[in-house]
Amino acid sequence: MLNKKRILKISLGALTTLMILQSCAAENATEVDVYSASKENVNSHVIYGSDGRLDLYQVSDDTLKRLADSTVALVKNDKLILQGHQVVITGDNYGTRLGLCTSERFREQNASAYCSGALVGEDTIITAGHCIQTVADCQDTSFVFGYAVKTASILPSAVAATEVYRCKSIIKQVLKSGGADYAVIQLDRKVSNHVALQMRSTGESVIGDELVVIGHPSGLPTKVTTGGKVRSISHPEFLVASVDTYGGNSGSAVFNARTGLIEGILVRGETDFVRSTAGCVVSKVCTEEACRGEDITKISVVRPFIPSPPVPPPPPSTSQRYSAVVNVAIPDRSSTGITHSLNVSSIPGNRKVYISVNITHTYIGDLVVKVTSPSGKVATLHQRAGGSSDNINKTYEITSIFSNEAQAGAYKIAVQDLAFLDKGTLNSWTIEFK
Repeated sequence: MLNKKRILKISLGALTTLMILQSCAAENATEVDVYSASKENVNSHVIYGSDGRLDLYQVSDDTLKRLADSTVALVKNDKLILQGHQVVITGDNYGTRLGLCTSERFREQNASAYCSGALVGEDTIITAGHCIQTVADCQDTSFVFGYAVKTASILPSAVAATEVYRCKSIIKQVLKSGGADYAVIQLDRKVSNHVALQMRSTGESVIGDELVVIGHPSGLPTKVTTGGKVRSISHPEFLVASVDTYGGNSGSAVFNARTGLIEGILVRGETDFVRSTAGCVVSKVCTEEACRGEDITKISVVRPFIPSPPVPPPPPSTSQRYSAVVNVAIPDRSSTGITHSLNVSSIPGNRKVYISVNITHTYIGDLVVKVTSPSGKVATLHQRAGGSSDNINKTYEITSIFSNEAQAGAYKIAVQDLAFLDKGTLNSWTIEFK
């Protein structure tokens, strides 16, 4: 993979343009502290091994396409022009602006984004903390879905207006020199046509894990960058990896290539560019284990500040309940007993069937209680059990007997008192399909 590059400070005039485009990149360990310097001094990133960047049309893996669909470009509002139902995205030619050599990939594309982000909730974006530092930064930024080369040779110039979102608030923003660097942003409305990305929920990645970065290197249309690997996880707030990223990738979601879960947010790294002997600018290239590597804020640091998804409402109840208040005395020592009918207008279907009975009696060992369905199935609820105990106030599940009942109509309860002396009353009963 190729790795991030930083522009050499050859001359203030020639390099001011280069450093502006790198404004969202990360800090070089040997240079000025980017957090106390102006944005023009923020550094970028590099290429490790061979260049792993792909335009969206070059990606055949459906999982990667799905992940890319929920990433965003951070674009300054003054680069966007509303025209009817579309928003035109303006920008400078990448190759011309940076004076790139003809060997550089994507030099024919325009660069419009200044940072990257990812959707992690119905209206929540994560990005790098140095990309959105103040409320003014947030208000000056649009979050654009779908800024990508989806067909070979057709460069993106506009997206549907529905794909452009604005900032409502900064939920959390952290920017530590050599530490955590992230921002959690609430958008101006819910995102209905893109799915929130999933994050690692426990633990952390291990050295050697393969990574994928999806974002906007140097402000270009979406690039899916494969072939990255974790180098170090020793710092509590960030991991270090060999990933082919540039300025503009800051804020990009970094995914575990095996699970598809977000491992972190790309925030800083190696110099992006160097000047060739021919005088033009080329990407800095490092071997896989050389150069400083790229820093990725661990998602475990960010996750506590990402709002939990709303709890969906419970499904509509499919229960049906039929009850009757009876208050009829049960004849003492009578095999005839009493019978009561309850008219039911539905059938059990696939639901469970419950019968609830409330009987007052001073010796329930005298009692027999049965229920008969419209088709003649009989369920015995109580068969002279309980001895001298008082009263029956109980719910019985009789699904196995009545679950296949195919008729609506009258269910009948029959109560017999088969012994002398103790007497009682059928107070009420209920049938429920649940």
